[in-house]
Amino acid sequence: MRIRFAARMGELPEYVFGRLNAAKLSRRRAGEDIIDLGMGNPNDPTPRRIIDKLIEKVEDPRTHGYSVSADGLISLKREVARWYDRQYGVRIDPEREVVCTIGSKEGLSHLSLVMVEPGQTAIVPTPAFPPHLHSIALAGGQAVTLPLSNRPELFDRMDEMVAGMEKKPKFALLNYPHNPTTLTVEPEFYERAVQFARERQIPIVHDFAYCQITYDGYRAPSFLQAEGAKEVGVEFTSMSKSFNMAGWRIGFCVGNEEVVSGLARIKGYYDYGLFMPIQIASIIALRDCMDDAHRQAAVYESRRDVLCEGLGRIGWPVEKPKGAMFVWAPLPEPFLEMGSVDFAFMLLEEAGVAVAPGAAFGEGGDRFVRMALVENEQRLRQAVRQIGRALRSKREDK
Repeated sequence: MRIRFAARMGELPEYVFGRLNAAKLSRRRAGEDIIDLGMGNPNDPTPRRIIDKLIEKVEDPRTHGYSVSADGLISLKREVARWYDRQYGVRIDPEREVVCTIGSKEGLSHLSLVMVEPGQTAIVPTPAFPPHLHSIALAGGQAVTLPLSNRPELFDRMDEMVAGMEKKPKFALLNYPHNPTTLTVEPEFYERAVQFARERQIPIVHDFAYCQITYDGYRAPSFLQAEGAKEVGVEFTSMSKSFNMAGWRIGFCVGNEEVVSGLARIKGYYDYGLFMPIQIASIIALRDCMDDAHRQAAVYESRRDVLCEGLGRIGWPVEKPKGAMFVWAPLPEPFLEMGSVDFAFMLLEEAGVAVAPGAAFGEGGDRFVRMALVENEQRLRQAVRQIGRALRSKREDK
């Protein structure tokens, strides 16, 4: 019998990361030491206080059943509201303006199901984190794209694009500090976003996954700090990066009451909420572990310096980012014609270093590769040495 998948599966492009992961696994099975800078998967431990609280609550059988609320424990939502107040001066109603999600990726995907009907569109500047594009496709919609920018003028270009469309998009998706490009913004950027949303009646959805991962004294503003932001949109935050809780899968959607309510409603049909000990441990993270988050950002900043300065010494100049846990590196001049996918496979084969090809992030990405700051400084120095040897060898061959 031939199994026929839904037509939406045909909307998903080839998953380049799958090919690279398969090649990486094959080489590791053959005994090769691969330095993996391809995936933004934190390798540092979750703070001890968070782990201790999890263990305490796991041992309580009263936490072993379904969560009492699919959209999150009220005690956790209150802590999220307090955290937003402390960090950004934003007042949040925990009862109506917060929903807990199984990481921001799940939340964004289900939000597309809430907002987008088949044949409708949403705006996504590119390059972009692939789920930002694919979640819209899986909802039966289409992402309309334009070149990414971190300047308010981006909304002038959005405005021109929307003016020429027969039906207005259902939302515009933003992401700063940005994955993969690491671009950051200043508060006036979000002021212009709110103005655009009001004038065009198009909600804003902001992915704020790297909110605390910033460097050189820069502090990323929240979209919700802009006056009127809660009237026009929502923001997703995540425990994954700042608290090294990527595998715990917990995040939040915060802001516009109507959007939050819609997301909470659809999640009630898909899941029974997060494991209660994880939610309770997350209260400890938000309440007591911001010093740990700041120390982790300092670790990434030091790794950033090692990697960027090392690449510069081997003749591959790369700009230091001010946020996110990546380096977005333009392909070295002699290798531009290869494209990012072939270049990434070349580094894997010749240098034993895995990176993410920019082509996997959509339009505008193919002249870059993304390197995650997930290895320690010694391994990053080793990666630079191995990349340097590979690039010299290939240049000599040319």
